[in-house]
Amino acid sequence: MPAAVFSLAFAAFAIGTTEFVIVGLLPDIGKAFGISVATAGLLVSFYALAITIGTPLVSAVTARLPRRALLLALMALFTLCNLAAGLSGAFPALLAIRIVMAVAHGVFFGLGTTVAMSLVPQEKSGRAVAVMVSGLTVAMVTGVPGGTWLGDLMNWRLPFLVVAAMGALATVGLWRLLPALSSQRSSGNVFSQLALLKNGALMPLYVMAALGMGATFAVFTYLSPLLTHITGLNSNGVTLGLMVFGLGSVIGTIGGGRLSDRYGPKLSMNIALAGLAMSVATLWVTAHQPVLVMINLFVWGAFAFAVPPIMQATVVLIARRVAPRAVGTASGLNVAAFNLGISGGSFLGGLALAGAHVLATVYVGVALAAAGLAVVAMYRWSARPSAAAPRNALEECRT
Repeated sequence: MPAAVFSLAFAAFAIGTTEFVIVGLLPDIGKAFGISVATAGLLVSFYALAITIGTPLVSAVTARLPRRALLLALMALFTLCNLAAGLSGAFPALLAIRIVMAVAHGVFFGLGTTVAMSLVPQEKSGRAVAVMVSGLTVAMVTGVPGGTWLGDLMNWRLPFLVVAAMGALATVGLWRLLPALSSQRSSGNVFSQLALLKNGALMPLYVMAALGMGATFAVFTYLSPLLTHITGLNSNGVTLGLMVFGLGSVIGTIGGGRLSDRYGPKLSMNIALAGLAMSVATLWVTAHQPVLVMINLFVWGAFAFAVPPIMQATVVLIARRVAPRAVGTASGLNVAAFNLGISGGSFLGGLALAGAHVLATVYVGVALAAAGLAVVAMYRWSARPSAAAPRNALEECRT
């Protein structure tokens, strides 16, 4: 795997840390600015919303820019935003900075996956995406707990400043390791780019991505109360559970890329979503036993995070065939779909939690995974590139 792909993974690690670490810092931020934790929570919800709305729009506007220069500019902007966040003196300013940061995150990730795929042979494209996505999943295991610990050790500003330093290192790494990249093809205007939302080959893939992530986050968002109230774990046990889930997600990310390269997207998505549905449903039984629930969390994390590399690689491959002038935007829309799934799944899980007890979220997770399987079954894979035998399909997608 080229070193440039690992530099993209390190950038993704910095991005993942700043996206998720905020959850553990909300009480301190609330105290610092004299606001409630619920109000401070806007830093999380607006971040996801900014990715969902801003990523496709900015991806379309910047589609004609040189890819290497755009990646470096986005990472530099991300770094400056983290520095500004660590120095911000008012909550509205911090919120605005997080919104800009989120858009840079989404556009970088969408473009970065297309670049990672272009750096390797087509038959290794899924693994290249998996390596980059692993930066996000490793952040869940190490970056987020470490950032939360730094915040507890000193104050909430320190994690942002540390991530700014990581962003600076990532920018230098990309500058040194990314080769010269050809400019993106002439892409038309913004409206022609966003017309991808009407594309019959791509839109179902975005639905699969949203349902897959929604199935996980309908339950994962409320994992802490599940482990405390149902399993009976203390705060240390909850932290251990989150780390076990994160370890499973790292394995799933790498495994999903290999699965996609070897067996193609249809079988891979069927395996990932079926495993996701079963592992979430099993929580009904294992949630009452600490050892069993830890095993369940590992398996669930593996199936849950096998979905992103499979879907991201599939979207790029099919976009190269059906929308060759808008591959970057197509990839960015998939990142938006993931975040829409995260926010939508969390919302639906919250509704279930409000109407019953925490295990009711399991129903929502299983239902969304089943809906994803239905979309996979109805999609006309045989009519699409990358639907047949993986190697033949990848050959058809060459541009």
